[in-house]
Amino acid sequence: PKRDLVGDLARAIRKTTPHIHFGLYYSLAEWFNPLYLVDKANNFQTNDYITRKAMPDLIDMVNTYEPDVIWSDGEWHADDWYFNSTLFLAWLFNESPVKDTVVVNDRWGKGLSCKVGSYYSCKDRYNPGVLQSHKWENVMTLDKISWGYRRNSVLSEYLTIEELLKTLVETISCGGNILVNVGATHDGMLPPLMEERLLQMGEWLRINGEAIYSSTPWVVQNDTLTRGVWFTSAGESVYAIVLNWPKNGLLTLATVKSSMDTVVTMLGDSTQQKLPTAEVPQGLQINFPSRADVSSQW
Repeated sequence: PKRDLVGDLARAIRKTTPHIHFGLYYSLAEWFNPLYLVDKANNFQTNDYITRKAMPDLIDMVNTYEPDVIWSDGEWHADDWYFNSTLFLAWLFNESPVKDTVVVNDRWGKGLSCKVGSYYSCKDRYNPGVLQSHKWENVMTLDKISWGYRRNSVLSEYLTIEELLKTLVETISCGGNILVNVGATHDGMLPPLMEERLLQMGEWLRINGEAIYSSTPWVVQNDTLTRGVWFTSAGESVYAIVLNWPKNGLLTLATVKSSMDTVVTMLGDSTQQKLPTAEVPQGLQINFPSRADVSSQW
């Protein structure tokens, strides 16, 4: 096309949405590159592909686009010394133009997942369900099977909005970030169902985003009595994200203790009333507002 497509994207994001951090994906392996195939045939005891192709690529990518995130992949066939990962990362964090701002994931050599990196990607669709000691990321797809576009996919092979929000909430409550992958067509169009899921997630975040963005994990991640309730916190606020509307509109939380100063409200409640609460033997009982007054569908 005689255009720098990555540069066009970087400039557009930085100009129109400066609050979004620009990152780039790089596959350390290039499955059909002749140089890579020679190294593979040599059981990765030679690394001509890395020294002649991958490392110049990565250094040029950093110098040209100055990404905030480098998302490395394709590392599982060879050790980190084959990829010259240590040398590149030393340059990246000590000498590169983004040395003070860049973050990287953990895919820099065989066996290093969940062990190195600014944050851990671990394995695809990693969702531990408990708080982690190191920043981590849930890398998942709307298509349950594929990372790309499939013409032969059927509806049941895509996450429902309820499944997507459940994954989002569990991830954030346990201190993770979420990476939601969609598979575009060859000409860059999103399948309508994927577009719908993203719009639905955006609608939910428009109402409930303060419980997600800039939040931190609370002292407890999910309720011990009522399933499908996950917690986050921000400042002096605690957010209980309820994935299922409780029976009779009564929610009981075993892990929350109230005080004289406790005030309970619901995001998306048009009345913004203080919800009635009561201490019961099982915990704190909260009386939900009428569903007709709540704008969130989920």
